[in-house]
Amino acid sequence: MIKTGYRLLQVDTTNTASQIVFAGIRFALAGLFVLIFASIQEKKVTLPDGKILKYAVPVCLAQTVGQYFFFYIGVAHTSGVKGGIITGLGNFIAILMSCLIVRNEKLTGRKLTGCILGFAGVVVINLLGNSLDFGFTMMGEGFVLISQLAYATSTILINYYSKKVSPVILSGTQFFIGGIVLFLIGNAMGGHLDHVTVGGITVVLYLALVSAVAYTLWSVLLAYNDVSKVAIFGFVNPLCSVILSALVLGEIKQAFNIGSLIALALVCVGIYIVNAKKNNKSNVE
Repeated sequence: MIKTGYRLLQVDTTNTASQIVFAGIRFALAGLFVLIFASIQEKKVTLPDGKILKYAVPVCLAQTVGQYFFFYIGVAHTSGVKGGIITGLGNFIAILMSCLIVRNEKLTGRKLTGCILGFAGVVVINLLGNSLDFGFTMMGEGFVLISQLAYATSTILINYYSKKVSPVILSGTQFFIGGIVLFLIGNAMGGHLDHVTVGGITVVLYLALVSAVAYTLWSVLLAYNDVSKVAIFGFVNPLCSVILSALVLGEIKQAFNIGSLIALALVCVGIYIVNAKKNNKSNVE
């Protein structure tokens, strides 16, 4: 759908600045949608107070601004295969940070095994029919890696802050602020959306709604669960992207070949291992 939005609004896929403007509008609208939903739910106008802003600013700098600014620049300077594999590291990094740096939970054999299997699934799905070179540039692979460090940091922050304030209002506020910041950055870089159409606006509104629902649910889940139990599901994203894209394009064989099924199995087993409850004390942690 993002590529459809680019096509309808005539955003060149090589024009990183305009892509950042596009993302800024999308996320600012997503934040607005979430805050409107919160107001309807509370039956009163819900505006972020000083406490919410104190937590929303670092989250938006990591998640919306940091992650997507570096991601859009990075993927423009690296291959799709390497970009996809490095993006898969974000969930791995989030779990390791939660266990080893913040120490919100223990790093067990189950969690490590689940992460390795999940990441292996991401590698498999990205290598299907493609080759991998091991070149590295700061502007390419380096920026994609920084974006995943930002993503992992935001996951830890949301897990911590959502226990102190409403995860819904926190999500809406950080999206709205982060979207505006991204828009201003993209505009300063020379980005613009000149060809505005009804179809393009519809796609932007749809993407904003999807982001609003998905990331708000993500924040709510992080408020009540360990990072590892939630982040492990992030390994499903690249699989869904490849399979759905193939289905939309009518490439059924590509969506359901042996490689994609192996990748899906690896990710599912990884998710099960991390989230399965131990039956007895002899189980490996």
